[in-house]
Amino acid sequence: MLRAMTSLRLPYLSSRLQGFGTTIFAEMTRLAIEHQALNLGQGFPDFDAPEAVKQAAQRAIAEGQNQYARSFGVPQLNQAIAAHQKQYRGLEYDPNAEVTVYSGATEAICAALQALCETGDEVVMFEPFYDSYRASVAMAGAVSRVVTLSPGKEGFGYSAAELEAAISGKTRLILLNTPHNPTGKVFSRAELEHIAELCRRHNLLAVTDEVYEHLVYDGEHICLASLPGMRERTVVISSAGKTFSCTGWKVGWTCAPPGLTRALRSAHQFITFATATPFQHAVAHALQLGDAYFNQLRSEYRARRDLLCDGLSDVGFQVIRPQGSYFVCADIRGLGFESGTQLCHILPRVAGVVAIPNAAFYLEPARGDALVRFAFCKTQSVLEQSVERLRGSIEKLRAEAHRAAAAAGAGA
Repeated sequence: MLRAMTSLRLPYLSSRLQGFGTTIFAEMTRLAIEHQALNLGQGFPDFDAPEAVKQAAQRAIAEGQNQYARSFGVPQLNQAIAAHQKQYRGLEYDPNAEVTVYSGATEAICAALQALCETGDEVVMFEPFYDSYRASVAMAGAVSRVVTLSPGKEGFGYSAAELEAAISGKTRLILLNTPHNPTGKVFSRAELEHIAELCRRHNLLAVTDEVYEHLVYDGEHICLASLPGMRERTVVISSAGKTFSCTGWKVGWTCAPPGLTRALRSAHQFITFATATPFQHAVAHALQLGDAYFNQLRSEYRARRDLLCDGLSDVGFQVIRPQGSYFVCADIRGLGFESGTQLCHILPRVAGVVAIPNAAFYLEPARGDALVRFAFCKTQSVLEQSVERLRGSIEKLRAEAHRAAAAAGAGA
């Protein structure tokens, strides 16, 4: 048996995933633990779901809702998702034929790309991008074509000409995230109308990741599927984790026309088949909390955003205030650093705070290496402590930047 094992061809990692390695989140979480740092890197709340939502999960467990669910979702959740889309997006979906539940939005994205892409197809997406996008495209045998979101006076924007040039005869779909992680950008109606026009003109599909749909502070969230001619060609993805502070439950969903939904379900049934039954019942309850809950959620997150943005600006970061999501990007050059990746590896040790380098979210990391991402899905106390730690470490950080620059100059 040992001889048989040693004769296996190496490496074991598929060629499609070569170059991906360990995620930046695992790396920075390791540093947070090692240095007992406050983790503003990975985007999970340090507070719980509403008590009523947790009780709904406990009740479902106690009532015996613990076996496999229907593959595409328990009826109560599918109905609640359809009702939510009608109330908040003005879109009507059949809960049985057009709504599918997954083990998180990440699985929904993977299933959508597996279902809709053939080997060699091209997927157009905006960078910086959530890191699973490119891996999911690769696993589908497709090719990523990126359009860069660049920071400016009004936040992040893209070049219309660059987007149009990224579309070719091989393009299968546009993958869109709004509100956007990591930039916090909320795509405007004019931008979405431009994207929709390109989809119609080139007969493209659209996959939209809208998990931060209720976390919009400036502007409004518009679902691409609500624009003319887009419902029939769009897969809308959302989830419970960000909206209800239960990221560990991993309950996500898609809304799409019947033909696309059949393809999605074909992939989903061979990935996870079904999602945790009691949590589906709890999320069905959560989606019915209504405007009072969503308004309070948005108000509390806006206060967290402002607290962290103001604190980072005071310390010396050049902050790009987000319109939505629960992330803020900051330019690190005001601290004397040129590399956000370098700063993020120094921060846990010197300041006791963790951030994520934006370089990890770019096809060519150098394009984003002046920026870092902080998450403000934390309690007010943690955010205040983080700012104070950064403020108290500023001279040490500047000294580290000076040493890094000197070392780089000597190496040159």
